[in-house]
Amino acid sequence: MRNSPGLFLPVLCNVAAPGVLLSHKPKEKNRIDSNNENSVPKDFENIDNSNFGPRMQKQKLQPEAKSKAPIEKKAKYEQMGKAKDHSLLGKSTNEVLKYGSFQAKNASNLQPNYKTRNVYKGVVIGKGTQEIHYDQTPRCEISGKEALSALSRAKSKHCRHEIAELYCLHKDGKLMPEKVPRLCPLEGKAANTIQPDDDSLESLPQNPVRIAFVLVVHGRASRQLRRMFKAIYHRDHYYYIHVDKRSNYLHRDVLEFASQYPNVRVTPWRMATIWGGASLLTMYLQSMRDLLEMKDWPWDFFINLSAADYPIRTNDQLVSFLSRYKDMNFLKSHGRDNASLLSANSDVDRTGFLLSTPPTASYQTSFFHTVLENSHLCETMVDNNLRITNWNRKLGCKCQYKHIVDWCGCSPNDFKPQDFHRFQQTARPTFFARKFEAAVNQEIIGQLDFYLFGNYPAGTTALKAYWENVYDEPDGIHSISDTYLTMYHSFARLGLKRAESSWHSKEENKCRYYAMGNPVSVHLYFYTDRFQGYLLKHHATNLATSKLETLETWVMPRKMFKVLNPTNDFARLQFAEIGTEWDAKERIFRNYGGLIGPMDEPIGMQKWGKGPNATVTVVWIDPINVIAATYDIQIESSAEFTHYKPPLKLPLRPGLWTVKILHHWTPVAETKFLVTPLMFSNRQPIGKGETLKLHSGPSKNAYMEQSFQGLRNTLNIHTTPNQVEQAKHNAALTGSQLEGWVDPMVNSLWSAVDICASGPTSCPIMQTCSQTTWSSESPDPKSELGPVKANGRLR
Repeated sequence: MRNSPGLFLPVLCNVAAPGVLLSHKPKEKNRIDSNNENSVPKDFENIDNSNFGPRMQKQKLQPEAKSKAPIEKKAKYEQMGKAKDHSLLGKSTNEVLKYGSFQAKNASNLQPNYKTRNVYKGVVIGKGTQEIHYDQTPRCEISGKEALSALSRAKSKHCRHEIAELYCLHKDGKLMPEKVPRLCPLEGKAANTIQPDDDSLESLPQNPVRIAFVLVVHGRASRQLRRMFKAIYHRDHYYYIHVDKRSNYLHRDVLEFASQYPNVRVTPWRMATIWGGASLLTMYLQSMRDLLEMKDWPWDFFINLSAADYPIRTNDQLVSFLSRYKDMNFLKSHGRDNASLLSANSDVDRTGFLLSTPPTASYQTSFFHTVLENSHLCETMVDNNLRITNWNRKLGCKCQYKHIVDWCGCSPNDFKPQDFHRFQQTARPTFFARKFEAAVNQEIIGQLDFYLFGNYPAGTTALKAYWENVYDEPDGIHSISDTYLTMYHSFARLGLKRAESSWHSKEENKCRYYAMGNPVSVHLYFYTDRFQGYLLKHHATNLATSKLETLETWVMPRKMFKVLNPTNDFARLQFAEIGTEWDAKERIFRNYGGLIGPMDEPIGMQKWGKGPNATVTVVWIDPINVIAATYDIQIESSAEFTHYKPPLKLPLRPGLWTVKILHHWTPVAETKFLVTPLMFSNRQPIGKGETLKLHSGPSKNAYMEQSFQGLRNTLNIHTTPNQVEQAKHNAALTGSQLEGWVDPMVNSLWSAVDICASGPTSCPIMQTCSQTTWSSESPDPKSELGPVKANGRLR
């Protein structure tokens, strides 16, 4: 829940996220104005500390004069950017939408189509159309960018009508009161501060408080959730868990472990909550109502947590502290007078709050901070949510949620091992911290575990391993993209070939298999906080017995980055990688291993060591040696990472691509990535017409408007007639021939490390998955939940 500038629209109809805006131009410094606690600060700097420029062909042969030219020679892009931005409503977001411009449902004249062109920093990047129809004409004139944006994203007439009606109520002054009754003598921010002696936390009182933990979770990190639950569990408290409506895999897992404990319940209802949206507030209010109706749960405090939270003090210390202050409410405010904000904003701007006693929760019917600070309970409010949040403004704030909400915002960064001292050196009482993400760094969670509970027993397995599910069969095959499905099928075949090659008896087929059906499950596998590959569970028919077996294959990516000229005096480049779903906050690709198809838009990332300012040239080369893109990167001395998405025309030609990095026109490093041909279209085997459309590359081999082929001699990169003919032949392949093209390319970048059996097998050398150290079925004690111990805990 966050502060939102302008009109707060608590409409619970289906509103689509705005399209993600992509840029032809490199990243530039942003200036965002917002009263959001998460907004970008005015001194925000681009985290890349670099400048990019699309390289024009006539610059190529003038390497010494190229550093400023990419920035100056951008007239073509600026000319493209002169086109006006049209919202889905046919108006810019700052224009007024006249109520007469909407047509009634049965009007004789047709509503026109409004074309949109998403514009980012003056560059047109895409087109789309949407018809705007209303069941009835809005009864007032609608203006304001938040209202117009919400209208443009509404997916139904009913939803648009609700938004318009809500706006009109707001305009009439009937949506909310201009001010709430001031029942408290305090002015401004609540001034209560509490600094208990550490000794007071070591002994439990005679009548300890009981806590209702509300866990609000989403995603697929079930093992991290289990580990957190294990750390906070005590039989004297209560746990009410809400799983996002879209997270069915996690919901199945939560239902399974919740059934083991009488003081754990799962909400019988589920909402699709979004960051900064009214649905999150609605979810918390409904959870409070539920808890108040549970007469068999006599709780004293309401504490909200997510799966990304973790305790930094023991349960006994928390209970001891809250028992001393059982009539207080702990909420972190933004530091301004809440009474002055209600007329314009929702000021539930922090995710953490601890509300004391059911009467306080029953009093809350709206925005917690404002209502509480203006009520007769105002003197119970302490300006401390008892948790540490890892804000790193320069990395974490880039308006990253503009595709979800209508205001700027960011999320916390993940804690790393170097942050551990912050948990012990706080100036205020703290009991929880966020954000933790085991897929990014699990070591810090292990450090906290040791600090709170001591070491695991000697010989405990998998303490440095982490598994996270990305697909589960009950999710349905429709939840996998055609690119991922193609790669998963190829991974399974690589595993079966490994099984066959491991069995050396030529007279028997005991370890020969034929792949069957779609994947059963897919997991990401990490060890010592490094991505180790995918674990794919799949079915296969054993050719010796004709019986179906369930196997799990581990495939690991090969290292594709290499230094080309180690004697070159340029030594700043440490690593380069190509992928999609770049997370600039955590500086990783969320598409682990880079599973890329012809319709994806890859991003080039470089990691730099310390050194002087420099300019390098990046060259993208497709599988038949067409120079697809080239641009300069100006690297400042303090730069650590740079990334850029070249505006390549789609589809990309399938095959192995090469990205070269040059310094003063001397190659210093290169990396390769695979654009996999698709074996599926809409999760069905692809047909010849679709393969020709998707696998032939862009029209006339032109990936961008400008041509870079004049650089072929300079870079000694040439396309042969045989390459062109082979590419045309491959583009028409289907069925087993297409499979024969896909698998060798996948194998060039991925290796099948091992394979195991998840059940009976006729292959004598096949290991049982539960007895391996890597399988998703192998023991994972740190996330396994067992019986309650004598001390009431699980950990």
